[in-house]
Amino acid sequence: MNPFKFGTIVENEFFTDRKEECQMLKQKLDSENHIVLISPRRFGKSSLVQKVLSEQNRPFIRIDLQYVMNVQDFSAQILKAIFKIRPYEKIKHLMSHFRIIPTLSTNALTGAMDVSFQAASSNTSAMFEDAMTLLQNITSESNRLIVVFDEFQEICSIQKGFDKQLRSIMQQQKGLNYILLGSQESMMEEIFEKKKSAFYHFGQLMRLKKIPYDDFYQYISTRLPIGNTKEDVVTQILQFTQCHPYYTQQLSSQVWELMTYQKIFENIIEQAITQLLSIHDLDYERLWLNLNRTDRNIMLQISKHSNPMQNRNLPTSTTFSAIKRLLQSGILIKNETYEIEDPFFHRWILLYNN
Repeated sequence: MNPFKFGTIVENEFFTDRKEECQMLKQKLDSENHIVLISPRRFGKSSLVQKVLSEQNRPFIRIDLQYVMNVQDFSAQILKAIFKIRPYEKIKHLMSHFRIIPTLSTNALTGAMDVSFQAASSNTSAMFEDAMTLLQNITSESNRLIVVFDEFQEICSIQKGFDKQLRSIMQQQKGLNYILLGSQESMMEEIFEKKKSAFYHFGQLMRLKKIPYDDFYQYISTRLPIGNTKEDVVTQILQFTQCHPYYTQQLSSQVWELMTYQKIFENIIEQAITQLLSIHDLDYERLWLNLNRTDRNIMLQISKHSNPMQNRNLPTSTTFSAIKRLLQSGILIKNETYEIEDPFFHRWILLYNN
């Protein structure tokens, strides 16, 4: 079996390092404090949280807010998640005081409970207030609930003023922990660091960084097939991916397949990169064509390791707006400098713009 995994939740033997982050999360969950976890997409936030939750003897629910359409949907997803950990028959008495009764049905294919609300928009507050109250009612001192909201920056787009209503309920709840994940750093900072924001200083802020080089090196080197070029191969993988968790696993997986099935060891990194570029060529072309000319200019400069803020051909305000737009879309990330999030897209830009 290929020992490298990417694209889904990474668990068990596929999980890499993050010992300090795991320990910190566990310590915070031992209190009634809440956690705000920020990192670019594909840095492993979801996998980290899943690992910690799997080691807790506590119930938890998880909702991805980027798939929430409106307040009715938010309320329905809360109830649906609750039904996964509490049978309806055991909590139906807690729903007897709901001001708006949801429609419940059983999915014939999955056996899961489907939930929906049919009500006018004027009643949306009652829906989610009752759903949030149910979270409080099912938690207990001996069995404290953990609630995970993924892509929390989307809370601002669900409905105007919804963030204030939600905060007013969450800050009064006791006996449960919230873990709020976000991948758009600037938006998450505004939500939790701006004094006028409803969620100002709501929880303990954590920033997930790249996996340290030495830890990743050890992880990869023990999983690749034995070969004379093994040490050099691992170094080249990490040099190309810059220790980005997702792309390091992706490239390592491709290298492993070439070594294992095709017995290729010479120039293997470039061959693996070329194959992956070929697979995703159309995706990168679409992405590039959807960028305006200013964004393309900025991306090309960064791909050549040039500072876009020093570009004299564009007004500073235009450059700043473009960078902000690219950061919010996740195409760029910022560490010590601005980086193209996908190293393969970085290589693609250089190949087709030289």
